[in-house]
Amino acid sequence: MHRKMLTLIITSLMSFAPAWSAPPEMQITNGIVSLRVYLPDAATGFYRGTRFDWSGVVAALHYKSHNYYGPWFSKTDPNVRDFIYDGADITAGPCSAITGPVEEFSPALGFDAAKSGGRFIKIGVGVLRKPDDQKYDSFHRYDLVDGGRRSVKKGPDFIQFSQEVHDAASGYGYVYTKTLRLIKGKPEMVIEHTLKNVGARSIQGSTYNHNFLVLDNDPPGPAFTITLPFRASIDEDKNRGLIQVQSDRIAFLKTLSGKERVFTGIEGFGDTPADYKIRIENKKVRAGMVISGDRPLSKMALWSIRSVLAAEPFIDYAVDPGKEASWTIRYEYYTF
Repeated sequence: MHRKMLTLIITSLMSFAPAWSAPPEMQITNGIVSLRVYLPDAATGFYRGTRFDWSGVVAALHYKSHNYYGPWFSKTDPNVRDFIYDGADITAGPCSAITGPVEEFSPALGFDAAKSGGRFIKIGVGVLRKPDDQKYDSFHRYDLVDGGRRSVKKGPDFIQFSQEVHDAASGYGYVYTKTLRLIKGKPEMVIEHTLKNVGARSIQGSTYNHNFLVLDNDPPGPAFTITLPFRASIDEDKNRGLIQVQSDRIAFLKTLSGKERVFTGIEGFGDTPADYKIRIENKKVRAGMVISGDRPLSKMALWSIRSVLAAEPFIDYAVDPGKEASWTIRYEYYTF
């Protein structure tokens, strides 16, 4: 199922590029976990939307006999805004057609101040063109003016991505480094980030990880539980019959099918990094993971459809000119 879905997606990507070739990628392992990662490339990259960070797009992560990441959609279409249901297929637009633990930075720097035809910046993507005086839409694929200077370094168990962007017109500039590292002797991956402000204006906002989990392609349902280090509250009215809070646990009441969708904010967390710890288990496939961060949560959400479960933790950042910020997300994989 996973291999078939990936073949369909790669085939559909041929409509995007005049001279199609397989998306560039790299593989690493620590002998316990193996990781396959797509590389950023404006011409042939797997992801060329303008919503998510192009660095470190995970194609697959294997631990023992389990795969945690991969496509949650079966087709792509440049005319689709977010995603649509097309019979048995799920078709994703270019800004949503991405896999794994991927990140988005908000707001788009300089968008409101830019005039029609002006420039603005999306961290992790580059300098983009504002088409008119419309409001910013993360699902709109903006024209890429300058992707900055990118580099990739690789070792046996790590891949480091770097992007440097300067835009004198807006006064913004940054050097963004992101490293995916597999921990020696453990079924763990860490994602290390550094954001240095090399422009004239302060950079501040929030970033979140969408965490597209497709654990063994098992659809979200009663086999899954999400456990948090705090007593959680959700929007139960909008998700009635689909999920339920049980103190610090969120349980699925049924297997999602058709066009059913879970979407809710999650509240109840405190102001320390201790509450950035999300345990997701599947008792059917007997595997799970723990996602933890070293910064306090500023927001949290849960989104899920029949093909994917996504727990979305947000953090805030503020970086003055000449300063830098850093943060780390840790992923621990296990079986039982």
